[in-house]
Amino acid sequence: MNSSKLPTVSVVVIAYNDAGLVGEAVSSALAQGPVVSEVIAVNDASSDGTAQVLDELAAVHPRLKVVHRTENSGGCGTPRNDGIAAASGRYVLFLDSDDILPPGAADALVRTAEEHRAPVTVGAAVRRELPQHHDVPWMPGLHTPGEVIERPVDRPDLVRDTLCVNKLYERAFLQEHGLRFPDGRFIYEDFVFTARVLAAAPRIAVTGDLVYVWHVRRSAAQVSISLDRKDVGNWRSRIEAHRTAAGILADASPLLASACRVKFLEYDLRMYLRELGRDPEYQAAWWTLTRAYVDTFPEADIESAAAHARWIVSVLRATATPPADIERLTRLAAEPPRLLPPYATGPTGTPVWSEDLPVELAGLPGLPVGELPVTVDAEPAGRAAVRIRLHDLYGRLAEAGPVTAQLSFLPRAGGEAVLAQPVELQPDAGGGWVAVLPFRLADLAVTGRRQGLRRMQAWNVGVGVRCADGSSVFTSLRPRGRLLRRRALPSSRYGVLLAQPYRTGAGALALRLAPGAEGALYLVRNRLHRARAGRGAG
Repeated sequence: MNSSKLPTVSVVVIAYNDAGLVGEAVSSALAQGPVVSEVIAVNDASSDGTAQVLDELAAVHPRLKVVHRTENSGGCGTPRNDGIAAASGRYVLFLDSDDILPPGAADALVRTAEEHRAPVTVGAAVRRELPQHHDVPWMPGLHTPGEVIERPVDRPDLVRDTLCVNKLYERAFLQEHGLRFPDGRFIYEDFVFTARVLAAAPRIAVTGDLVYVWHVRRSAAQVSISLDRKDVGNWRSRIEAHRTAAGILADASPLLASACRVKFLEYDLRMYLRELGRDPEYQAAWWTLTRAYVDTFPEADIESAAAHARWIVSVLRATATPPADIERLTRLAAEPPRLLPPYATGPTGTPVWSEDLPVELAGLPGLPVGELPVTVDAEPAGRAAVRIRLHDLYGRLAEAGPVTAQLSFLPRAGGEAVLAQPVELQPDAGGGWVAVLPFRLADLAVTGRRQGLRRMQAWNVGVGVRCADGSSVFTSLRPRGRLLRRRALPSSRYGVLLAQPYRTGAGALALRLAPGAEGALYLVRNRLHRARAGRGAG
């Protein structure tokens, strides 16, 4: 079946004060070809030039229909509902005004939906960090291309994909079940809509094609709702959206509701905790909100969560105010998780959080070595090596017998890791293990160029530890001392190689590498841009 004979799609684009970007979004929808019979752009009473941009596009493109709201709704749900009401295609696809549909997205979704007679079809999505154009896959591994899920209850982990924009919906299915978004100023409306969809128990088909590009502009004057976390109101809204979604799922399937709560502990809670920051007022308000919500969870759901999430909940429950060592908790929430020293034990020798807060870290003695939240410190050892110290964790690593450590450089945009040579670990007088790990930045830059990283390369720096018992563990590095100093190194290949080690928001070591004069200039300009954006945000 060629594209002209496929059932048609109505693409609903919502826009508010986005005159500079909405044209690209609409154009990407129109470029999908004849499978898209109409693009419905809903202007949510914008006060900039959005209305004019849309009207001018509509005058040129007959498939574009513009709905102008006379009053701003305060959220994304109401304009999406307006778009559903105006749609006439067999299928509905959603698009935000600052994102794009990649070529062939609608065609791939419709073909999959028709092949499997699926009311809901899902495809791959990426978060594209701008201006770097780094693509980070959304929920990698959750969906298997070609898979058909007869009922959502057969795959409870589907609750983890809360996006509505990477999915195609049969309009008759939406109408039959009265599926709409929350109206008005309701943040994280996707959570509720997705829960309503799953509760309606549709067959879900999966295509492996990329169907959505989610643009992330962290330095924009007005960041997206999901990135606007400057006050605790964002977290409060997320909790309320999650509470509503879990309630909807509970009426349809206790199993889905349980999976939804476990997802909150393993994903939402950890994501916000690792970005908690140092503002004591924010920390206190966040702590109070989180404790109150988690206290409503059934004990079975908490026990079903991963060990690191359970330990976080145990510390939350143990104190009404944030503990003095809350930074340790934020690092435990990172990915991969790290439990920073010191390591305390209870009266019977069981691992506990700290001497001041003797909360048992239940399950740690039986955790596989690969899941241990180990900590590795790193400090400079000359211009082309780092000295690492691997901390033991309640004797678990000593039992496994660490043998070698190997540096790993993983492109932050995704791609193949670059591995250095493994180095033998030596016992340290303090009870851990040490090694000096050399690396070659010039070789790393060459590999980065081969992988398409041009002017500025960004790498996560990690370390893999192999043990005598055959087990292994991988973690990030905690930078110490003068490791974060920027260096300009002479290079026979590039002339100059500018290296900027830095600490990520989760406290891990990362590296920006700029080969050549053009790359070095780009890195410096990018740093100045981030600094100006940070001052503006303050």
